[in-house]
Amino acid sequence: MAATKDLYGVLGVPKGASAGEIKKAYRKLAREYHPDRNPGDAAAEERFKEIQHAYDVLSDAEERKQYDAFGSEDGRRGFQPRDFNFDVGDLGDLGDIFGGIFGRGPGRAQQPRAARGADLEVQVNLSFEDSLKGIETRIPVEVETACRECGGSGAKPGTSPKVCPECRGRGVISESQGLFALSQPCPRCRGNGTVIEDPCPNCRGTGRERRTKRYSVKIPAGVKDGTRIRLKGKGEAGIAGGPPGDLFVVTRVAGSPIYERRGADLIVDVPVSLADAALGTKVDVPTPEGPVSLKVPAGSEHGKLLRIKGRGAPKLKGGKGDVLARLRLEVPKKLNKKQRQLYEELQRVS
Repeated sequence: MAATKDLYGVLGVPKGASAGEIKKAYRKLAREYHPDRNPGDAAAEERFKEIQHAYDVLSDAEERKQYDAFGSEDGRRGFQPRDFNFDVGDLGDLGDIFGGIFGRGPGRAQQPRAARGADLEVQVNLSFEDSLKGIETRIPVEVETACRECGGSGAKPGTSPKVCPECRGRGVISESQGLFALSQPCPRCRGNGTVIEDPCPNCRGTGRERRTKRYSVKIPAGVKDGTRIRLKGKGEAGIAGGPPGDLFVVTRVAGSPIYERRGADLIVDVPVSLADAALGTKVDVPTPEGPVSLKVPAGSEHGKLLRIKGRGAPKLKGGKGDVLARLRLEVPKKLNKKQRQLYEELQRVS
């Protein structure tokens, strides 16, 4: 008999992976190979079955423990007669013994394992001004939900899944290997214990469909480009009654022709003449709340930052940043006769 596939390898995780790492790997692969996203692709469907089975085993602490102890020969012990020290005559029904190891007795249908729905991520585009004041908007999100026609059962309305006749609802079949019997997932029901004889035409038996929903989301004042806003429970529906995932809204903020953002501070360039920088002056500095008159000290240099407190971008946890006026000294490209005389005189004095 061919060696059992390495379930850790199927999910692409190491043997010592945590439950969270296993779940994360499963969600990523399940989305990629789901039949709804790969219609007509037999290879993708087979891969999806492998991924689902690997997760069913490794996400259950007891089944994972049994798998690690009695898995295939690729790093784990296989079933060997030397591992047991009792009389073969006392074994009784070996199939029932191994069925018990996997938690499925005769005639007991395995219930689909509940799993949390996948998280989703969408982007929302904002103008620079809207990012400072905050807005409320509605966003379309494509989500995978329980099929509206069959209620998620996968069976045609008016019918229901039947107990698998191959494994009698156990989800596993036992294959004799000499003195012992190995339990394997049932190939007909894929380990579910039930089969759908008349699939729902809307979801093609998957029990799930993709729909576009619109959610209202409040964008708080002060968000930056890349800010993630979490909407709990607005992701994809859970599997077999599991909780839904979350929706993450990522803000994409357009640049500003006036301001350069540095955290909650806004930097704005303010042009001043050489004379004004040397002698001192007052300038009007634009802020999101309107212009503010600012004193430029005498002897100010090019690039000097002058701070206007509390007029910058809102902070998500309260308060505001500052507006930083960055002085840009302007050198005249053309001088009239009088200006040239004055600059020449200044040059001689300097």
